[in-house]
Amino acid sequence: MSTTPFDRHRRLRSSSVMRRFVRETELQVNDLVYPLFVVEGDQIKNEVSSMPGVYQVSLDYLDEEIDELLKLGIPSVLLFGIPKEKDEVGSGAYDPDGIVQVAIRQIKAKTDQLLVIADTCLCEYTSHGHCGVIEHGDVDNDKSLPLHVKTAVTQAEAGADIIAPSNMMDGFVTEIREGLDEEGYTNIPIMSYAVKYASAFYGPFRDAADSTPQFGDRKTYQMDPSNRLEAIREATSDMAEGADFLIVKPALSYMDIIREVKNEFPVPVVAYNVSGEYSMVKAASLNGWVDEQAIVLEKLTAMKRAGADIIITYFAKDVAKWLQEK
Repeated sequence: MSTTPFDRHRRLRSSSVMRRFVRETELQVNDLVYPLFVVEGDQIKNEVSSMPGVYQVSLDYLDEEIDELLKLGIPSVLLFGIPKEKDEVGSGAYDPDGIVQVAIRQIKAKTDQLLVIADTCLCEYTSHGHCGVIEHGDVDNDKSLPLHVKTAVTQAEAGADIIAPSNMMDGFVTEIREGLDEEGYTNIPIMSYAVKYASAFYGPFRDAADSTPQFGDRKTYQMDPSNRLEAIREATSDMAEGADFLIVKPALSYMDIIREVKNEFPVPVVAYNVSGEYSMVKAASLNGWVDEQAIVLEKLTAMKRAGADIIITYFAKDVAKWLQEK
């Protein structure tokens, strides 16, 4: 043995009890948000082909979903709507009787033990699949903002606990904050998709939400995956405009950004474990290549260790069950 002294780090790994005793990061069910796709129609429960275990559900199946979330102790749901009809300006998004607004009212009539987060965007409702009004082949930022404000206000009127604008228009937080305040919703917080990259990891979501752009892409309003400092600029603007939460999306390939945002801003940071991240693990698990439970718990714990206070994930139900078993 060398006479040179060295540290005995293994002392704190000597048993499972010791490892739990010194564990720095704990994943809990209260960290989780479950995304839910509600669709117009009746008797609809369609599994998303690219996302095994994730479903589009009609309102007559919604109570069943909510009962399961309550039983599992999951504290929050993020609602996405899929309308029967679409148009150029996404009018279904801000219809007071639109699919998300009706779903919000149904959930709030059933329980006050679940936070309802309303995704505030137009892409599921526009015939072209983009997140705003199209002018000269691109999304017109300033003409789109009033429609996002109208959407947020109708969602708040329906009873949403949190408004989560995901459109990545410049100025969307300040416009929505002003619109909510003018209508008396000063206590409704904004969970901003502040740092949203133009990512290849969104593919399966577009199957689930029927929101694939019919031309071009979203790179003129979503961020370049190569950029780090831009994320801080975006989050700084949203904080100044009144954001109460900051979302980083995607999560798995952007944990450096999660940490940067956590270090920089004194609000809850939300990691969105997106559809592509979900589907890769599901596909590998179904082929017997990986241990799904171990992989999922490890990566979600890593997101929390990176700085996420809240995690939006399609694995929420599974994780809640696994944590109950443990």
